[in-house]
Amino acid sequence: MAKSKSGMRKGLTAYGDEEFSFFMRKAFVKAMGYSDDALDRPIIGITNTYSGFNACHRNVPELIEAVKRGVMLAGGLPVEFPIITLHESFAHPTSMYLRNLMSIDTEEMIRAQPVDAVVLIGGCDKTVPALLMGAASANVPAIMLVTGPMITGDHKGERLGACTDCRRFWARFRAGDISAQEISEVNNKLAPSAGTCMVMGTASTMALCTEALGMMLPGGACIPAVMAERLRHAEASGARAVAMAKEKLTPDRIMTPAAFENALRVLLAVGGSTNAIVHLTAMAGRLGIEVDLDAFDRMGRETPVLVDLKPTGQHYMEDLEKAGGLAVILHEIKPLLNLKALTVTGKTLGGNLAGALPPWKQDVVRPFKDPIFKGGSIAVLRGNLAPGGAIIKQAAMDQRLVRHEGRAVVFESLEDLANRIDDPGLEVGAEDILVMKQAGPRGAPGMPEAGYIPIPKKLAQKGVKDMVRISDARMSGTAFGAIVLHVTPESALGGPLALVKTGDRIRLDVPARKLDLLVSDAELAARRRQLKAPRPRKEDQRGYRKLFMATVMQADRGCDFDFLAPRGTMRIPRGIKR
Repeated sequence: MAKSKSGMRKGLTAYGDEEFSFFMRKAFVKAMGYSDDALDRPIIGITNTYSGFNACHRNVPELIEAVKRGVMLAGGLPVEFPIITLHESFAHPTSMYLRNLMSIDTEEMIRAQPVDAVVLIGGCDKTVPALLMGAASANVPAIMLVTGPMITGDHKGERLGACTDCRRFWARFRAGDISAQEISEVNNKLAPSAGTCMVMGTASTMALCTEALGMMLPGGACIPAVMAERLRHAEASGARAVAMAKEKLTPDRIMTPAAFENALRVLLAVGGSTNAIVHLTAMAGRLGIEVDLDAFDRMGRETPVLVDLKPTGQHYMEDLEKAGGLAVILHEIKPLLNLKALTVTGKTLGGNLAGALPPWKQDVVRPFKDPIFKGGSIAVLRGNLAPGGAIIKQAAMDQRLVRHEGRAVVFESLEDLANRIDDPGLEVGAEDILVMKQAGPRGAPGMPEAGYIPIPKKLAQKGVKDMVRISDARMSGTAFGAIVLHVTPESALGGPLALVKTGDRIRLDVPARKLDLLVSDAELAARRRQLKAPRPRKEDQRGYRKLFMATVMQADRGCDFDFLAPRGTMRIPRGIKR
């Protein structure tokens, strides 16, 4: 059996003469100043996701230097390489549209270059799942390092955090509660440092889920971006990558069904972002693993929300770090976890937890028997309006709306919403249900975070804080409200959402997990016969957009491209613990 190649001999360029290929490679890499001794060591790739448009990754250059130090101290040769960068506020039409492109970039750069292991550096929302999707497909030893959350800001003695407080203050400004001058002052204080949103948004959620998944060194999820401990963690990640290369500890050995169950448990326990369901589904799909949404919902019924963090609670990520980080949460839900799941440390999750500091008195992570919210942070809904499923973050909504029937006020597109939502002549009341179409994976395209439909200004000015809102879009993990998301199939594919008209009655029953359009089957059939497909868009006919439109799957398959994910052979959760 041929010995697998490593280091500079790995993945040689095809010139027809292997030794000449190696000779050429060494000649050119020596232009970087490397010695033969350096080139004979394990080569550890370090991804670079920094750009001038990505404040969440502002500390990446510092992290790279710390990772390099760790790699060299462990006897490896660190080599950084760039891949595309994504920031939620600087990606048109949405960073979700480009997540799969980043995953392809990651996979192909890992495959193309002679790396024995790779340190994946990400942070902002879609970068962490994209990096892990690519690494799972390439299946080279990999370890995740996140940039870390921002520290909090301050306005008139009140702590501020992006971007839950962005939304809260913007809603107050729309309602006329605060002036243009004050909202400008708040704008200067919402993101006071490098790092990701310091609330339980998608970035924080994915960091915690990744640590629970076993793809990050213990303790790495919560360390603020500006802390010295973040650099020490980066150094340790670099050193561990060298060991993983020698051990050939590949992602498929860590990212197992049992590990994904652990990540889903943590998602529920932290009151995490609804986006994480889509991302974890896509990550699992790269390894032929399917997420069972109904079983996930049953997990939610037995996994309470324990973390008192915005938007579900009151604290911020730096407070969770001071409280002990993920380890404290894992201690509380320990009976529900698969403790034998392997992690990047080479130990099991249970072994890592046994080595963690014992919990101390704090008020950020509640005891299992005294949760923030008992019934599961995220509920999976089904019904004639969402036969393929929809979700709602019930822990972050007005509980008076968990059972609600109302009249639909329909917006046919994002443009229609923008044009009419604040029209004083819009016929809408507080008990109505706002419905938006054409905002799914193909409809928008990219399934933007537009599900957080704003309260119509004339209602906001009367003090209305929450309404039932339904769409095939996503919403930011920093958002809150009675918002039904990920309606599947999406309206652009002719899903039932496409048939809803203003004036229809819709019934939401979260405890019963039901979402129904109260229109007869005969009427719906008649509407379907008259339904017209969306008009073709010129942009859909070329480049990445054409690839996206032709191959993107629905939310229940993680919105990955169909050719990147083998059809699942394993399902998670496999069994629900009691």
